Amino acid sequence: MIKQIFYSILVLPPLIAQAQQDTSKSIQFSGYAEIYYSYDFDKPTGHNKPNFIYNHNRHNEVNVNLAIAKVSYRSSNVRANGAIMTGTYAQYNLSEEPTLASIIYEMNVGIKLSKNKNIWIDAGIMPSHIGFESAIGADCWNLTRSILAENSPYYETGIKLSYSNAAQSFTSSLFLLNGWQRITRSDFTNQPSFGMQLTYTPNQAWTINYSTYYGPVGLEIMKIKRLFHNFYAIYNNDKKVSFTFGFDYGNQSNSLASGSWYSPVLIMRYTLNDKLRIALRGEYYADPENIIVSYGNSPFKVMGISTNLDLQINKEAQWRSEIKLYSADEEIFGGDKNNLAFTTAITLKL
Repeated sequence: MIKQIFYSILVLPPLIAQAQQDTSKSIQFSGYAEIYYSYDFDKPTGHNKPNFIYNHNRHNEVNVNLAIAKVSYRSSNVRANGAIMTGTYAQYNLSEEPTLASIIYEMNVGIKLSKNKNIWIDAGIMPSHIGFESAIGADCWNLTRSILAENSPYYETGIKLSYSNAAQSFTSSLFLLNGWQRITRSDFTNQPSFGMQLTYTPNQAWTINYSTYYGPVGLEIMKIKRLFHNFYAIYNNDKKVSFTFGFDYGNQSNSLASGSWYSPVLIMRYTLNDKLRIALRGEYYADPENIIVSYGNSPFKVMGISTNLDLQINKEAQWRSEIKLYSADEEIFGGDKNNLAFTTAITLKL
């Protein structure tokens, strides 16, 4: 996979040069940065929050969650993206990747396969096809991510075949992947993983999505398979009230045993004016066999409630503050059932 990454890096500059010579093609540079401070009232040693959190996970210190520099290329039948990153998100979420790969946020190239129909094939490192929350906080309604988002893929590497209808109201995609949130394939398996995504946008207010993933995990000799379903519906009319409902269900099995986990999430956002927004999120994450989340010595069953206030300083900058409470069935948070945290952040999107 490292060879493919280097190839993508080499391919992008010639594409950019061609774009600068041809006005029918376009090139765009963009950037993103998010600086945060978070205080966990459990005062964890080592400044690390619970291990199922990958964003804003450093306690009582000012830090960079994510900073990205990106270049994109577009023409009528070719598209390409290259982006590098740094921050605590990259440090913790890509800790199992090679050092070179762990700084790459996105690196992919796509080719249009049909002259008259919107059929594309893309290959490389891409944002995940699962979930409505991305690593870019400014694109999310809440400052921090849900447990659901933190414990499903933010990125993936492979090949994507996609089709959109003429009205752009329906998109379907098929994926051949290196694994569950992997850039380089795990040393423990030689088998690929698969994915599918169906997205329906009947109008500007509604988005309805179903995504799935199927593939091996762990040692190949153990023959463990993971099947994962992700559903969400978003209503956003850019007026006062918007909401998102999401639901994840996963199952993992081999010839001897199987286990499952699930998580519902509901987010409501209220726009006070063109500068101020508030959002409230309720969530529940149940992983009784500790398949995805292993924290404490008990089955992981946690409810979360968070509320945040966003101030749009100008077109590029936003100031966000959030308070979040986790409540567990067992005393998993340092001998307590509850965990309270406050987070504030400045985002800059260029």
